[in-house]
Amino acid sequence: MFYTIKGILTEKGNNFFAVELNGIGFKVLASEQNLLKLPSLGSELKIFTFLYVRDEQFELYGFLEEQEMKLFEMLNIVAGVGPKTALGILDVDTAPNITAAIIEKRADLLTHASGIGQKTAERIILELANKLKLPHAKTLTEEADLNREVEEALVGLGYLRSDVRKILEKAGKDLKTVEERLRFALCELGRRRY
Repeated sequence: MFYTIKGILTEKGNNFFAVELNGIGFKVLASEQNLLKLPSLGSELKIFTFLYVRDEQFELYGFLEEQEMKLFEMLNIVAGVGPKTALGILDVDTAPNITAAIIEKRADLLTHASGIGQKTAERIILELANKLKLPHAKTLTEEADLNREVEEALVGLGYLRSDVRKILEKAGKDLKTVEERLRFALCELGRRRY
């Protein structure tokens, strides 16, 4: 029904944000990752949306990228995966990395999402692996594995997961080992503290 909404960001909550368009405020449910990427209140933004209708319940889900919305839609067609579970999966990593994990049949990545066990992860892979296309999927999963290892190490040292993820998004492809990525992330985190 709604594909995109462009309006003013008026509120941010724990699992939602509000966008006002022509005097109408839309409550939009979102992943933690998207909530962290939102601009400041009062800013204009454009989001991609998915309207979920069940019985008499209407929920609007919002995404900052079209690819993420399309992956969310596909996850929702898998038996046992509803919108809240699909959002949890999108919080595990970026949409390209999750897509690559599904194509490469890497259930271990999907089981990091809250509420996703081995059987559900395998069902997602079985139903979606042949429907998704992504060049260089293997390279993306290898890079995601490196980033996940660095992320867990730094979170264990007390750094915020959201900060670590932002920094690792900037890591160049030339950083091919955990040690190189860890060194890069620590340097960047050190710069932010001063």
